[in-house]
Amino acid sequence: MKNRWLIAGSAVGIHICIGSVYAWSVLSKPLMQEFGVSLQEIQWTFSLAILFLGLSAAFMGGYVEKSGPRKAGLMSSLFFCIGLLGASLAVSLKSLPLLYLSYGVIGGIGLGVGYIAPVSTLVKWFPDKRGFATGIAIMGFGLASLVAGPLIQFLLQRFGLVMTFQVLAFSYLLIMLPSSLYLAPPVNSPSPVISGQRCPITGAVQISAAAAMKTWQFWTLWWMLFTNITCGIGLLSVASPMAQETASMSPLAAAAMVGGIGLINGIGRLFWASVSDYLGRANTYITFFILQGIAFYWLSQTSDSIAFQFLVYLIISCYGGGFSTVPAFLSDLFGARELSAVHGKILTAWAAAGVVGPLFVAWVKDSTQSYHATSLFFSGCFALSLVISILMKYKQEKTAALQAYSQPN
Repeated sequence: MKNRWLIAGSAVGIHICIGSVYAWSVLSKPLMQEFGVSLQEIQWTFSLAILFLGLSAAFMGGYVEKSGPRKAGLMSSLFFCIGLLGASLAVSLKSLPLLYLSYGVIGGIGLGVGYIAPVSTLVKWFPDKRGFATGIAIMGFGLASLVAGPLIQFLLQRFGLVMTFQVLAFSYLLIMLPSSLYLAPPVNSPSPVISGQRCPITGAVQISAAAAMKTWQFWTLWWMLFTNITCGIGLLSVASPMAQETASMSPLAAAAMVGGIGLINGIGRLFWASVSDYLGRANTYITFFILQGIAFYWLSQTSDSIAFQFLVYLIISCYGGGFSTVPAFLSDLFGARELSAVHGKILTAWAAAGVVGPLFVAWVKDSTQSYHATSLFFSGCFALSLVISILMKYKQEKTAALQAYSQPN
């Protein structure tokens, strides 16, 4: 009989390895110098990794659901580590296209499969605390940069780029392989149910991924997640220069703030996911939009470094919380029958936001020479999403009340 806390630990093991993608900025400058190219050309590697994370999660969700978390975890381990080894070869050959293919495409596929692999399994092991359970794993993804950043910096100084990618690949493989092999659904997990039946664990109606994508709830939640990620990842992409220009922080202080962002990103994922078990998923998203709408507006008005950092940390905690709360939200709406597949489909919002957010921030900055307009625009986006989320909650509660009334006594 497997221990559900060790299952959760295995999920964290996978996520803390693949989450090292958030420490990409540590690699970007050495890669620019090695290849002799601009930041924009190197950044396409990161953008491709996030894009293929979302796309592979969307298209491989069905595979993860059918094959189980163990095989999916092993697949993630191989793709992600092969991507790192390919990046090592790309540096040796000074081939930028090979870097895009290896780290961006192949590694990105490993990211996407590994991200969704443990989710539905944890929901089954923790039916009473679904938000907390998924928050544990996804917290690992957010906290990874706190560990990976200093580790990569040490390896770069000691061994150089080529060896750094190789050491990372084999180190992550040693963690991801045993973590994947331990993952398994609970023995007493209910047998698969047909679409339309209620889940014995959660009481949610079991809806297939294909059917879920035809509902207004799915696309409303897709937009809510897209807004949350676009604004959050846009801020992440310029956190250091924005701190220096807007709040007159030194480069060292701005770098320290970026390190704190990794910690807050991880803690926020577990905190908000746990809170959602008591507050409710819809109310949690409403809270996100209220807090971030106010925070971005205030961010556009302040030049005080303490206030600036507080607002950035508040926004990033909600950004991370949006990721960790959405699997439980989907389980509430559609059941756990094809949760990995449904979760994968909705992560296309991440793929889109990963491109839109940073590019939009860069475009506004180049056009206005200021971050002021970006903060105001993001505040407006959250105001719009707040209205949408309240309408969604109202309509969902009305539908649930009608269904309850129509049920025979």
